[in-house]
Amino acid sequence: MPVVTLPDGSNRRYEHSVTVADIAADIGPGLAKAALAGKVNGAVVDTSFTIDEDAELAIITGKSDEALELIRHDAAHVMAQAVQELYPGTQVTIGPAIEDGFYYDFAREEPFHPDDLAKIEDRMREIVGRDLPIHREVWDRAQAMQTFADIGETYKVEIIEDIIPEGEEVSVYRQGDWFDVCRGPHLPSTGRLPKAFKLTKLAGAYWRGDSDKQMLQRIYGTAWRDKKELKDYLHRLEEAE
Repeated sequence: MPVVTLPDGSNRRYEHSVTVADIAADIGPGLAKAALAGKVNGAVVDTSFTIDEDAELAIITGKSDEALELIRHDAAHVMAQAVQELYPGTQVTIGPAIEDGFYYDFAREEPFHPDDLAKIEDRMREIVGRDLPIHREVWDRAQAMQTFADIGETYKVEIIEDIIPEGEEVSVYRQGDWFDVCRGPHLPSTGRLPKAFKLTKLAGAYWRGDSDKQMLQRIYGTAWRDKKELKDYLHRLEEAE
């Protein structure tokens, strides 16, 4: 019987385990629609996260301080899916959120061209429009390595092998048919990603920052809560040049 304490100090008592999404809906339909994630005992989690014991909870919406990092992380995943749909055979490696945006490093024999960025952006908007549910899955480490090896994602196999100890499970996020190793958290669906993003530049990057390793292709982007924020950011960039 978990007791959930909200930021205003009020409590909600439940007879059974509940998800962050359940609690948002219990509070009200407007909050349920606006919920992007939750903050449980200080840790940001998916809206599908289950609370089965007493906890403090804040619902993260687009107005929350944590929203931008979530948006940018999801923008990176949507970009990676777009690239792999448009350019089959491209491998994805690492794609974090960073200050003011995100990037992803890709392994591809043919170099990307600046003209490709607009094409990738268009496909990203299409993926957002599909409103694909984003689900977290937990895989056995050996299963994860085999699955990524089977689809030719050798960099992902190396990441799992080097970073995740034997015996630990692997966190994988799936949106539609596309999936990637990731700790998360993520938005509930691709449709919750604001279409306020822009791919900004191409660069080279050595795999895992090691100049003795393969040179990868990095695509940078920026993402914001809405188109006004994006426009203001791009204007600041122009003024700084």
